[in-house]
This record gives sequence, structure tokens and C-alpha cells, in this order.
Amino acid sequence: MTITKLKDGDAVTLQVDGRVDTNTSSELQKAILEAFQSAKKLTLDLEKVVYVSSAGLRALLLGQKTATSKGASMELLHVAPAVKAVLDSVGFSKILTLR
Repeated sequence: MTITKLKDGDAVTLQVDGRVDTNTSSELQKAILEAFQSAKKLTLDLEKVVYVSSAGLRALLLGQKTATSKGASMELLHVAPAVKAVLDSVGFSKILTLR
């Protein structure tokens, strides 16, 4: 998995490429937490993510909780159908903002 960070004022976009699983979720979690140190709006571009494990879901949930606690926002962009199906099945589509 690779993560590319794009910053525009107080908004940060993380472009994620690859699988978000047990081996890579800590990297995503770290990138999300670092982004919220300066961002009020975080966008995760998941266009090139084909798989998210339970560890990846935990990283996304932590991101959402961090956004809420800081009065910030986090949204998921370009969610692939397979990943959306996972988010739907565990109820995360109701918790997270998907565009």
C-alpha cells in the first residue's frame, strides 16, 4: 500500500493505493492521525483500494472518531464497489461520509 498526501490550506487528501489489511492498516492509521494535526477536513481517496480488512476498518473508525473529537470532518471518496460492500455489511456506511 502507498499513501500520497496532498495539502490545500486546512484540507488534506490522502490517496491510498493497494490493500488495507493487517500489514498496512497501521500505516493508514498513522497517516490519518498525522493529517488531523493540521487539517480540519480530511478526504481519503480510495479509488485504488481493492480490499479492506477488519484492521483497515478499525483505522477508518479511529479516523472518524478523531475527526469528531476535533470538530473536523473526514470523508471517503471513490469507494470501490467491493470496499463499499464491506462498509455496508458492517454498518460503517451509516457512520462514515462517502462521496
